[in-house]
Amino acid sequence: MTAWTTARLTRLSKEGSWIVLGQAATVAGSLVLVGVLTSHLDSAQFGQLALGLTISGLVNQVVTGGIAAGISRFYAIAAERRQLGGYMDAVLRLVALSTAVVLVLGLAFLALLSWLDYSNWIWLAAGALAFSLASGYNNTLAGIQNAARQRAVVAIHSAVDAWLKILLAVFAVGWLGNSAAAVVLAYTFSSVLVTCSQLLVLRSRIPARQTDPAAYRPWMVQVWAYSWPFSAWGIFTWAQQVADRWALQTFASTSEVGQYAVLFQLGFTPVAMVTGMATLFLAPILYQRAGDTSDVARNASVHRTGWQMTHIALLCTLACCGLAFALHGWIFRLLVAPEYRMQSYLLPWVVSAGGIFAAGQMLALKSMSAMQSTALIAPKIGTALVGIVLHVVGAALAGITGVVAALNVFSVSYLIWLVLLDRRKSPGHALA
Repeated sequence: MTAWTTARLTRLSKEGSWIVLGQAATVAGSLVLVGVLTSHLDSAQFGQLALGLTISGLVNQVVTGGIAAGISRFYAIAAERRQLGGYMDAVLRLVALSTAVVLVLGLAFLALLSWLDYSNWIWLAAGALAFSLASGYNNTLAGIQNAARQRAVVAIHSAVDAWLKILLAVFAVGWLGNSAAAVVLAYTFSSVLVTCSQLLVLRSRIPARQTDPAAYRPWMVQVWAYSWPFSAWGIFTWAQQVADRWALQTFASTSEVGQYAVLFQLGFTPVAMVTGMATLFLAPILYQRAGDTSDVARNASVHRTGWQMTHIALLCTLACCGLAFALHGWIFRLLVAPEYRMQSYLLPWVVSAGGIFAAGQMLALKSMSAMQSTALIAPKIGTALVGIVLHVVGAALAGITGVVAALNVFSVSYLIWLVLLDRRKSPGHALA
């Protein structure tokens, strides 16, 4: 083994260790948060929280999330070309534009709620909009730092955010009373504090601004060309992601929304976080390896790695489903209040949906590394529409059980579509 190989493996081990530690602390914090919130909020209040947070989800999917993905993807290219000054100028302008869009649309939405006399939702909606902006800044900064492979910075801030939410939520409900709005306010302050810390760290690493006032323009064009498909499919994926909660609200009750939200947070969310851990580790490596995608050998290496991670995700899903079947009762007794435990038998199926979707996300990451974000528009929108219909039908026919079944069918269709897409885009490497 050469010295270069040894140094590379050592670096990867250190990066992987930070990611594992950070995500372990984050997952633990999210599970504790569920227990804390269910001890302070009844199922109807928890349902209101889940519905209110769909607003921040909309902002993330349609506005801030796509820009953040493009910003993260082009960091490696800017660093390789030694053009980080112009790149960072473009980042500031793109974030400012997305903020203006959110503020304009958010104020219009609050005015609409007031006009429709939904005054009881205004504070919750306003808090959710503020949270969406703060978390958007947080995610953008974390994306840049992760792309720069500053793993310790990302891991520490992720863990701090998870546990700070718990402390601030307890303080908020104690000060303002048990309500969804109080919890969203706590989430917002947590994101603001973590964002300020991330910004201080990042500023020490931002290069001096370039003297050419037009240096940012090419980067803005490239980042937007990569990012706009995320916004195009974002409205559909957001609708799919919230259709389960709003369908239950329509055909069942807010209390059932709360029960389902707890089930989702204990089953789907941890799997998504573990997937996020793999993505945090792999994305900057794949982006650096792919570069501007002009090298055939580098592209083939990215392809192999993407498929290896897809296979690993499916194997881990089988293992996690087995554990959930065996331990679902104990998990719910340990983590949530008695009011929420009647749905524990559905936990393995929620884990299954999360794992299958995670496998699809690995293939999506491969496409993003290959600069093929536009190729994802059809599967993202197509499966989202299928998911929306399934959630509505499932909630109408069988309540929470029907929604969980719909979630699994959606995840399977998403994975199959991405497999077929990959075989069409890379016929010589299919199922590598």
